[in-house]
Amino acid sequence: MNFDPSDTAVVVIDPQNDVLSPSGKNWEVLEASVTENDTVAHLVEIFAAAKTGGFAVFISPHYFYPADHGWLFNGPLETDELRTDTFARRGPLTLDGFTGSGADWLAEFKPYIEDGSTIVASPHKVWGPQTNDLVLQLRKRRIAKVILCGMLANICVESHLRDLLEQGFEVAVVRDATAGPRDPSRGDGYQAALVNFNFLAHAVGSTDEVVAAMAVPTRGQT
Repeated sequence: MNFDPSDTAVVVIDPQNDVLSPSGKNWEVLEASVTENDTVAHLVEIFAAAKTGGFAVFISPHYFYPADHGWLFNGPLETDELRTDTFARRGPLTLDGFTGSGADWLAEFKPYIEDGSTIVASPHKVWGPQTNDLVLQLRKRRIAKVILCGMLANICVESHLRDLLEQGFEVAVVRDATAGPRDPSRGDGYQAALVNFNFLAHAVGSTDEVVAAMAVPTRGQT
């Protein structure tokens, strides 16, 4: 893929405390993968490269509001999230209690996300962008190519990948700027995601490779 800031954007999924911080509610199942991939440092590198290179940055966050506890059926991970108040906010029209919560951005990312130019989409409610306005926000800026990273590899990242492909975008996944859960009964989510990334994405590169491609003055290729 060729990366050009005129038609390429970085999309970061769920860069939030509950899945990336040792204080997060899901750290027990994510620690090994996040640590091995150096996910946080790699996401910082992607953010910095995007800002330096003039690439638009979009955030697709995951929030649950009190009303979402009224859902009458959920999958196993949705059930876990609602039970543990993962990504919980007090309501869609208030930021009371947001700062420093599990739903808040990791501190290392705040200078990039809160710089006044990053586009924060409405929250996706399950795994993919079908329930938020990410695709609309990309289309309105004539974005045709996406550099995809964030959390969780085999769940929200893969779901975003599949839907963006169906929507006609070219998508590159940054394989070490993500991570996945490990569960003794469900398996290794990150390894499962890598298989599907390689089958589906137009490109799968390391942070070093993607940052180098983004740094080329006119066009980079990975």
